Amino acid sequence: MGDAQATEDRWVVLGKIGGAFGVQGWVRITSYTDPPDNILEYERWHLRQAGQWAAVEVEDGRMTAKGVQAKLAGIDSPEEARLQVGVEIAVLRSELPPTAPGEFYWSDLEGLEALTPSGELLGRVDHFRSTPGGDIAVVRGTKEHWIPFVKDRIVKVDLEAKRIVFDWGVDWLDD
Repeated sequence: MGDAQATEDRWVVLGKIGGAFGVQGWVRITSYTDPPDNILEYERWHLRQAGQWAAVEVEDGRMTAKGVQAKLAGIDSPEEARLQVGVEIAVLRSELPPTAPGEFYWSDLEGLEALTPSGELLGRVDHFRSTPGGDIAVVRGTKEHWIPFVKDRIVKVDLEAKRIVFDWGVDWLDD
């Protein structure tokens, strides 16, 4: 049971503050959610400042042609907003909505052992990247593998055993 609790109560970074907007302390948000304005579904965010997570209330938010913008409690001027640029935004894993069967949050897959279908170790899932060509799982082992994170490449995800099997070879070169 301890593992399940640890899984539920870790920080999941949903984005970061990208810049100041307007005269009332609004900030532009670089959102990692899909779609980007899903980040506005949370009434409270945690900002990472000086190595600590501090709760902040989201007073207002909107999706515009230029992206996601938010008004955070206690940030009331462009000067205060500019001080937040680059700060990460997170929520607790337990605050994320449940996933549908066969769907996973990237944060749940990071750290899993990555194996080939024949059981050879590729390494561990280090992180994910969104690229114009699609999402990539970056696996680090004796070498780094950039594996397209698509249905055809994912053989099996086993969260209990902390492993994921990719249709990938240990000696394959990344395209």
